[in-house]
Amino acid sequence: MVEAGERGATRIADRVVAKIASQAAREALRADAATAPDAALTDAAAARPNAVAAVRGGVARVRVAVELGYPSDIGAQCGAVRRHVVERVGELTGMEVPEVAVMVERLHVPRWEHPEQRAHRGRDRVR
Repeated sequence: MVEAGERGATRIADRVVAKIASQAAREALRADAATAPDAALTDAAAARPNAVAAVRGGVARVRVAVELGYPSDIGAQCGAVRRHVVERVGELTGMEVPEVAVMVERLHVPRWEHPEQRAHRGRDRVR
């Protein structure tokens, strides 16, 4: 048997933690989309969130960029993403995750509410 001090250490790369965080954010958004029938939320949940992580020792700091449906409770969705990323990264890596910054990159509006769609519909009707 090898003594604890002689075994070495396991290092989890930043990109691995980022991938776990991205998947966790996607899970959180899909769970939220399942409770709301709005098509924009479903479209947004289908987009894969982009994540970046910085690991130092046993601590991971994560930044996640998401796309959300609109109208929706953006604050609640970001909170759900933040909580789920902390939980999943912690349980899968054993790391402490004191910081998860969630950035909203895009809001998806249902197709029928796009202003350019309304403008085209109006022009098509009047001739």
